[in-house]
Amino acid sequence: MSIISPLTTPISHFTSHISRLTSHAGFRKYFFNTGWLFAEKVLRMAVGLFVGVWVARYLGPAQYGLLNYALAFVGLFSAFATLGLDGIVVRELIKDESKRDELLGTAFWLKIMGAIVMLIMIAIAVQFTSNDHYTNILVFIIAGSTIFQAFNVIDFYFQAKVLGKFIAMVNSITLLLSSIVKIALILYKAPLIAFVWAVAFDNLILALGYIYFYRKVSRHHDKPSILTSHLSYFTSHIFHLTFNKKIAISLLKDSWPLILSGLAIMIYMRIDQVMLQEMIGSEAVGQYSAAVRISEAWYFIPMVISNSLFPAIVNAKKQSEELYYARLQRLYDLMVWMSIAIALPMTFLSDWVVNLLYGSAYSQAGSVLMIHIWAGVFVSLGLSFGKYLLVENYTNKYFNRTLIGAVANIILNYFLIPRYGIKGAAIATLIGQFIANYGYDFFDKDLHRQLKIKTMCFFPFHLFKKSI
Repeated sequence: MSIISPLTTPISHFTSHISRLTSHAGFRKYFFNTGWLFAEKVLRMAVGLFVGVWVARYLGPAQYGLLNYALAFVGLFSAFATLGLDGIVVRELIKDESKRDELLGTAFWLKIMGAIVMLIMIAIAVQFTSNDHYTNILVFIIAGSTIFQAFNVIDFYFQAKVLGKFIAMVNSITLLLSSIVKIALILYKAPLIAFVWAVAFDNLILALGYIYFYRKVSRHHDKPSILTSHLSYFTSHIFHLTFNKKIAISLLKDSWPLILSGLAIMIYMRIDQVMLQEMIGSEAVGQYSAAVRISEAWYFIPMVISNSLFPAIVNAKKQSEELYYARLQRLYDLMVWMSIAIALPMTFLSDWVVNLLYGSAYSQAGSVLMIHIWAGVFVSLGLSFGKYLLVENYTNKYFNRTLIGAVANIILNYFLIPRYGIKGAAIATLIGQFIANYGYDFFDKDLHRQLKIKTMCFFPFHLFKKSI
């Protein structure tokens, strides 16, 4: 008589479940789609950090600061170029693919118009800055290249069709070419303006990559022989496939709150660099930007985790509220303690890390990194919290908390930068993230349960309770 271990049955059930799951076509489709996107993000972090550090060392704090100021200034207005259409167009493509051409064509032209509006607004805004002529040229080169981002509507199609492979391939090819160009500029001792043109080049290559792969997967036309015919195909396709006024109104009706939210997000993510430029100068922006680049390098990880796990949490709500909130608690726990595990050692190693990567020229960046790295705790928490707000249809609260965080960041920067310099900007960012992703809940009774769940994250004794 054979002896059966008490573990045999659970293990066999587990392996059987895994086998069924991996053999499921839907699971494989979404798993490999996520895998492609995650791999591309890891590659982007590694290569982007390496090349970015090299560029920073080559340019030095002052010129590197000017480059980042131009990027940040344009970023403040980027919500008008994107128009908050990303998720909405994907949703509509999933609902009714028969409208693909009209949706993509309309979204394309809306983005073109949005980019033109953005350029006009930037032209007005620079009149109220202390920018010299050269700085404004840098700003407008970057701003002008956003026209190419209209072709990112192809990304929406790939998302709707769960074709993450092509998104990852386009982004990886662009990253590779961009890195080669920037390394070549360094080796040939190019001036700052060449690196600004490299940003425009990135947007152009990304657009051409999307055009190429869109044509490749399209079944309506024969495959063209050269890249220019891909461009010709897509532009003629969009030009003739039309701008549908009714669809445009419908898209903008859904997206306008997201435009405002996107504007608020960019303000409290980038206003610190703009205010540092105005209040101290480009060298301060360079020191600060070097620290922020390290601090934000890992942000894609909580983004991928929250995107991957949240559908399971939403499905739990269909079973019971208790299960729903228990799983939500565990997601928040994961986000907070993963962030703390990164922030804690970086607090003590910040000066060493900055010196290792950037050299002694960026000696002030270490103190900024020591503070700014803790903002990641509330950024990670906010990524999951934001999804909760969207699922519960609390879109007004989503905007309100973002707006309050942005306003708080501006006010704090105004008072803290003159007193503490670049460290003041880091403190303002940390407090702004705290207010938007935690403090806001104190003043909204609908979010008091969320406040309790978030607070529990910082008291790890509940982690040892029996899992649900």
